[in-house]
Amino acid sequence: MKTYSAADVAATTPEQLARLREEGPAEDYAAWIRAAAELGLTEAQAIYGQMLLDGAGVERDQAEGLAWFKRAANADHLMAINMVGRCYENGWGVAPDDTVAAYWFRLAADRGLDWGMYNYAHMLRGGRGGVAQDPAAALALYQQAAQAGHVKSIGVVGRYYEAGDAVEQDMERAFDCYRRCAEGGDFRGMFHLGRLLLLRGRKEDAAQWLVRVPETATPAFLREANAMLQASGFPALYGA
Repeated sequence: MKTYSAADVAATTPEQLARLREEGPAEDYAAWIRAAAELGLTEAQAIYGQMLLDGAGVERDQAEGLAWFKRAANADHLMAINMVGRCYENGWGVAPDDTVAAYWFRLAADRGLDWGMYNYAHMLRGGRGGVAQDPAAALALYQQAAQAGHVKSIGVVGRYYEAGDAVEQDMERAFDCYRRCAEGGDFRGMFHLGRLLLLRGRKEDAAQWLVRVPETATPAFLREANAMLQASGFPALYGA
């Protein structure tokens, strides 16, 4: 394992932290990240919180990960603010609490973070966390995040246009959203683009996207995808 001087750690920039994560296994830079976090570097605190959450290079400890996210969030680190919300939403290191999650998501959204907009839009869309259900307000946030290049939000906007939910149905806009989402590497975008290509009779083009879906999709989504295919008259493609 590499060793680092205290002076080097103290002088670490966010760009250097990003490079550390690209250079090798998490175990090789975990000590540096923790040292930088303990010195008060908010980017390192957010990164170390994620490492603890995932068990990447360190023993998994979701409660400690949340504690680091909170430290960075209290110093106005936007992604850490969002991640505190994610921890409360999913019960990572704390009892699940959608109301608290919604508070943190809205804080991140109001500060302009695309992930905050996306997550708070979910709360608005479903009427969760004490937030009144408001599909139109949710769509507005998804669109704002999409305009900032947030890939998952682009795909959700496509779903709105396909369904005609809170907006006039527009299949061409839906198709374009799915295309951009798929090209951005999102498995949902890949699936929905492939599905619409199948409906247009473009089976070879569809197959190029549909075959990539299982590489990153969750088992729950694959089950949902099979159901959507069968509802459209196509065979299920993905194993249980």
